[in-house]
Amino acid sequence: MGSVPVYPGKIHPFVKIQEETRSVFLSMGFKEVTTSYVESSFWNFDALFTPQDHPAREMQDTFYLKTPSKTRIPAPELVEQIRKTHENGGDTGSIGWGNKWDDKKSQMPTLRTHTTAASIRALAAHPEGPGKYFCIGPVFRRETTDYKHLPAFMQIDGIIVEENASFADLLGTLAEFYSKMGFAKFQFRPGFFPYTEPSVEVYVWNPGKKDWVEMGGAGIFRPEVTIPLGCSVPVLAWGLGLERIAMFRYS
Repeated sequence: MGSVPVYPGKIHPFVKIQEETRSVFLSMGFKEVTTSYVESSFWNFDALFTPQDHPAREMQDTFYLKTPSKTRIPAPELVEQIRKTHENGGDTGSIGWGNKWDDKKSQMPTLRTHTTAASIRALAAHPEGPGKYFCIGPVFRRETTDYKHLPAFMQIDGIIVEENASFADLLGTLAEFYSKMGFAKFQFRPGFFPYTEPSVEVYVWNPGKKDWVEMGGAGIFRPEVTIPLGCSVPVLAWGLGLERIAMFRYS
């Protein structure tokens, strides 16, 4: 008689959550996009209207690479649009940050601090819309390791590029996603993020703790983000924590 087949390998629970998240967004009509873990500061920060002297760009918050010493940045025409937006607002109607632009800072290689770098690249490639894009992947931040913080974690990022897209559409999309992921109660609270306005924080109800738990942030990209890329329609955007979904699923 033959022996009973043994299948010792199992799919890791966290991988299951990733695949479920991916399936939900695909079922909602989104296209998955990716980008390298090593990203230029241009795409990680500058294109998202994060000022070049912002504290998040300092060595204590962001991992920078010694090799390569610099990265390639896009066509000079696009860089010029971003530069003008930072310095004086460019064509956006904003006054910008009033800081002197530094090309060297744009070229600094970093471990991406958010998967929004993939979203902004997708927007730059297809600024006219319509389009729905998402990215799931690891991001890296120079955190002090404790029970709530690690230097690497997984982020879910997404954007909707569509004429007449509204803030209500954003909330509805997030509500649909969390409903499909099995959450019964969620709420949205006003928030602040450098590259979205208006902005919200997303919370779900923890029945065990009888309290609300923050899951991520969302908003509508500011004109200082979209106009330099040649985008003239609203862009709904969000960044959500994958580990927090897994924490609920596996108690």
